[in-house]
Amino acid sequence: MSSLVTDTPLRGAALIKDVVRRLPDSPGVYRMIGEDDEVLYVGKARSLKKRVTQYAQGRFHTQRIAHMVDLTRSMEFVTTRTDTDALLLEINLIKQMKPRFNVLLRDDKSFPEIVIRREHPAAQLRKHRGAHTIKGDYFGPFASAHSVTKTLNTLQKAFLLRSCSDSVYESRTRPCMLHQIKRCAAPCTGLIDLDDYGKLVEQAEAFLRGKSRAVMARMSDEMQAASDDMEFERAARLRDRIRALASVAQETQVNPETIEEADVFALHAEGGQACVQVFFFRAGQNWGNRAYFPRVDKSDDDAEVMSAFLGQFYDDKPVPRLILLNVEPNEKDLLAEAFAMKAGRKVEIAKPIKGEKRQLVDQAVVNAREALGRKMAESSAQSKLLAGVCEAFGLDAPPERIEVYDNSHIMGTNAVGGMIVAGPDGFQKSQYRKFNIKGTDLTPGDDFGMMKEVLRRRFGRMVKEEETGEASSPRPDLVLIDGGAGQISAVMEVMEDLGVDDIAVVGVAKGPDRDAGLERFHVAGKPEFMLEPKSPVLYYLQRLRDEAHRFAIGTHRTRRAMDMKKNPLDEIDGVGPGRKRALLHAFGSARGVSRASVEDLAKVEGVNQALAQRIFDFFRKSGS
Repeated sequence: MSSLVTDTPLRGAALIKDVVRRLPDSPGVYRMIGEDDEVLYVGKARSLKKRVTQYAQGRFHTQRIAHMVDLTRSMEFVTTRTDTDALLLEINLIKQMKPRFNVLLRDDKSFPEIVIRREHPAAQLRKHRGAHTIKGDYFGPFASAHSVTKTLNTLQKAFLLRSCSDSVYESRTRPCMLHQIKRCAAPCTGLIDLDDYGKLVEQAEAFLRGKSRAVMARMSDEMQAASDDMEFERAARLRDRIRALASVAQETQVNPETIEEADVFALHAEGGQACVQVFFFRAGQNWGNRAYFPRVDKSDDDAEVMSAFLGQFYDDKPVPRLILLNVEPNEKDLLAEAFAMKAGRKVEIAKPIKGEKRQLVDQAVVNAREALGRKMAESSAQSKLLAGVCEAFGLDAPPERIEVYDNSHIMGTNAVGGMIVAGPDGFQKSQYRKFNIKGTDLTPGDDFGMMKEVLRRRFGRMVKEEETGEASSPRPDLVLIDGGAGQISAVMEVMEDLGVDDIAVVGVAKGPDRDAGLERFHVAGKPEFMLEPKSPVLYYLQRLRDEAHRFAIGTHRTRRAMDMKKNPLDEIDGVGPGRKRALLHAFGSARGVSRASVEDLAKVEGVNQALAQRIFDFFRKSGS
């Protein structure tokens, strides 16, 4: 690859005409850049010279493209070896830079998966999200946490695989409740030997790879054999496992008969908005669906939107063997080649015209149309609410980004702050943030001090990023604080210290007896006020406050649960996983270790006299 950066006093079409003379007739990626180094557009071309010449000629298909050219102050180019390299680079840059004139995939969260973790002699079945850093076999994606949880429950009933952590596994001396309700074979206590447990793991893997019929047939044969041998209890257990697998087909609305692995995409555009509905089919089963609402313009044609969406969607996700869709994307063959390069095997992109595949696409189209209809109705109502918020608080314009803050703790312990974000598209959960309270000089339960720390960290970072020109945290138009005059005074002190004086800050104080509907609103320098008790705007603000409260409490509970699960042995220098396991085996639990003498500790494999003394001293100092 090689790059070229333009830097001339020219602008718009004149700049592009000047640039064209120096461009190569080779594949590459170009960036159009406006004022303040804002990336306006990222595009790719089989020939940079020919593609950019079209902009220089001034013959534009839409007024929007003409406006983009007028805004252009410089251009950057990267030449690539092939068209495929250019496509992959373009996709990466669009996701990274989010140019305002490109079709942009929004809310691009990772999908949950199932992993059979192989790092332990007794493989663990668990939910996973994110990079594949764990050694094991991954299956997915699932459209939602609900989809993956439902499948995990089925797998536990059918194959009895453990889901507990290694530390819990190692410390068990008798089977847990999951074994009692027939969801685990209890390899931890030797109720099943590791070879037989390994066979269950292989059956589960075969089922997740689409060999469900073969697995069920084998289990059916085993059930019949057990029955013939008059082992009726074993036959009954096998019957229950078969029923669990059969329930997958009954619980899922659509299970194709001719498709083992495919993603189905359907695009519906209307009124300058678009919805792409995605269905995931793996192992011959429907693993859920999700609706996306990419940022588009009225002038974008469907083929262009579908092409951009597919490229960005698979930038960080595994690609299936088959992609079915209702709109054939631009440069379909080039996309298929890029996906094949990424997957290391052939990838087919097809628009089916008949049969079961067409039925699946048609169903996705119906879902896309209905989802966009709901979205447009909600957007209309949301716009009215935001206009009401603007009027209630005397803002210059309806807020595009509202940030709401709340704290949660118990007597000052496990204190966390939560930030939620809302705007024209409703709650933006990918923007939510949690803040573990770190201040060591805070009095336990000091809500003012906690809120000041959260706001100082949030807006201190924003100010620093804006100074360096690398702002990744958008500026809110409105900040809502759960609290009254005292909270507002504390927050405004932080904002003044940071020099942030152009963001509206409002405190929401609960009414007498904490009655909803009697909230009082506080703005610095103004008397407190109330809104009409049955006002839709008041209900909306209550929802925002309640969502912030829910998020803060949930974050606090998660942190408290993690602290409760911590094993004190993890804090002792020199006690790694192996010695920890040996100690738990020897004494049953961390409490048992804490009660042991130095002599007994030194008898454990891997624990010398010095370490035994260190362990003994640790528990005496901590008061255990």
